[in-house]
Amino acid sequence: MKITRQKHAKKHLGFFRNNFGVREPYQILLDGTFCQAALRGRIQLREQFPRYLMGETQLCTTRCVLKELETLGKDLYGAKLIAQKCQVRNCPHFKNPVSGSECLLSMVEDGNPHHYFVATQDQNLSVKVKKQPGVPLMFIIQNTMVLDKPSPKTISFVKAVESGQLVSGHEKQSITQLKEEQGLLKNPEQKRRKKRKKISGPNPLSCLKKKKKAQDTKSTPSEKKRKRKRIRNRCTSKLLSEKQNAE
Repeated sequence: MKITRQKHAKKHLGFFRNNFGVREPYQILLDGTFCQAALRGRIQLREQFPRYLMGETQLCTTRCVLKELETLGKDLYGAKLIAQKCQVRNCPHFKNPVSGSECLLSMVEDGNPHHYFVATQDQNLSVKVKKQPGVPLMFIIQNTMVLDKPSPKTISFVKAVESGQLVSGHEKQSITQLKEEQGLLKNPEQKRRKKRKKISGPNPLSCLKKKKKAQDTKSTPSEKKRKRKRIRNRCTSKLLSEKQNAE
């Protein structure tokens, strides 16, 4: 029986891997009902999940699920302890918490971009999850974990993609990656920024010092008189020296 369950799980995982890009580590969102069922069945989730899915797993939950378990009181104290050991994923209800089922459903909307598994015992939540294509659903039956087969909504979505009517989210991601590698898709950070005009400095010609005006070469009348006196003095000194030599 165990081998048959693992074969079915391997088959379903291959379907989600090939059509929706589900990869390890498998991120499994747990709600309070699943934690309570695991506690009653004495299932060691951290050991059983990797064995059953044959790969690395990450047990996750949300703040809304933890808040819901706290409000329910002592009856679900054990389930709350199990949920507190899981990784907490950010949900859009940080300020206004909602019910756990509503929160998990919001985490897998819009094509389940983070490839979450949903593990729950809530029948209403299971029905709503099956209406979302590409979301693996898990539950506990007879103290054993089971990966549910792909829902009719998921199968019809895959057929529409194969016929070319739709494009899956996994294919969209691969297309964008190829465009980025080929340089056809520019990231917003790589967009050219408008060149700002540099603040130009002052005109170098305007920084030149002004040339001083040439002074008039014409001498004043007082300077002319001084020159004449000097010439006279020179002449008289020459005459005196000549007379002395003659004597």
